[in-house]
Amino acid sequence: MHEREGHAALMDGVYRGQRHIYDFTRKYYLLGRDRLIDELTPPIGARVLEIGCGTGRNLIAAARCWPGARFYGIDISDEMLKSARRSIARAGLANRVHVAQGDATGFDAKALFRIDGFDRIFQSYTLSMIPDWQGAMREAMRHLAAYGSLHIVDFGQQEGLPDWWRAVLLGWLARFHVEPRAMLIEAAREVASDTGGRLSVTRLYGGYAWSLRLDRRPR
Repeated sequence: MHEREGHAALMDGVYRGQRHIYDFTRKYYLLGRDRLIDELTPPIGARVLEIGCGTGRNLIAAARCWPGARFYGIDISDEMLKSARRSIARAGLANRVHVAQGDATGFDAKALFRIDGFDRIFQSYTLSMIPDWQGAMREAMRHLAAYGSLHIVDFGQQEGLPDWWRAVLLGWLARFHVEPRAMLIEAAREVASDTGGRLSVTRLYGGYAWSLRLDRRPR
């Protein structure tokens, strides 16, 4: 619990000021987010959860893209949730989009939202900021309904881009406690195997970002 509280305090410290300019600045380098939203394809009446919802930007975009679904979000940072709640209300979506404070590595969806499972879950550029990022993936899969899918987009290893670019980007990201996970694909493959899932991977923009989808199938 102390580790979680420490991470929550760190994130609040990072975003207390940044949350006011977060969406404007991140649109230039958090690539692949809208592609992920387009590929959610939730059925009518589906329940969709974003883990690490931040300012609510993705939830609002997804709710507008898929008006037949209901959306939920958790974030460990209460500071970010202040922005999320305000933006969701301003967008007129408070009846379809609900957010709560929660830790990606251990949360109770029933206590937070009175929901047992979700048809779609997505994590957009969050695993590179979560210390126990493998645990966060497993926790997401635990909350998926049968035949549900987990969608992830995050920084890749820049494998198709120049070495100097990779060095500059990783150095800059480190200033914000962001660490692209070199073993993300391998870890996701293991999670899929352990949880009865099926993994598909797409490398975007020369490896700038990796897009992963884990489909849950009943054993």
